[in-house]
Amino acid sequence: MRKQLDFFFFLGSTYTYLAVNRAEEVAARAGIELRWRPFNVRSIMLAQNNRPFIGKPVKLAYMWRDLERRAQRYGIPFRGVPPYPIDPDDQANRVATVAALEGWCPQFTKAAYGMWFLENKDPGAIEPLSELLQRMGRNPGEVIAQANSEEIRARYAAETELARSMGIFGSPTFACGTEIFWGDDRLEDALDWCQSH
Repeated sequence: MRKQLDFFFFLGSTYTYLAVNRAEEVAARAGIELRWRPFNVRSIMLAQNNRPFIGKPVKLAYMWRDLERRAQRYGIPFRGVPPYPIDPDDQANRVATVAALEGWCPQFTKAAYGMWFLENKDPGAIEPLSELLQRMGRNPGEVIAQANSEEIRARYAAETELARSMGIFGSPTFACGTEIFWGDDRLEDALDWCQSH
């Protein structure tokens, strides 16, 4: 049985762009299965009075430059500063929850981040989200209706509560059992831990 690493992410987290574009390949090379788990980090951060970039222009400017440097290091496209923040209603994240249940979460999340970072469109807004789902061969009306159902809202809330109970406070976070590793730059540490424990 392959070892498994949980990938807790929030579509709307800037640094998660890096993880989304590299985690699957790096985990596969390590022989570890990556389980994609969307959750509402925004609600956790607000409860902790933690808004890392909003209202902090100097820190925000540093973050975008840091992201650009790190993207260049990994060979990940970066075409300038995209709109931020996005997805105020968590719609893209609920679609990711549907996708996680149905087995197409990596493809959707990568495409949604591509739409955000490379096309400067909010993948949580109805028109871009519908366009994205059509590109993927999905029925936008059906998927969005499912994402807005009580079942999916409850699932998304449950994943968020699980993350909170594990001490997760940011995105991306990798979890091997109860051991958590926060940040794209901790992906390799998480995989090493997973292999050796």
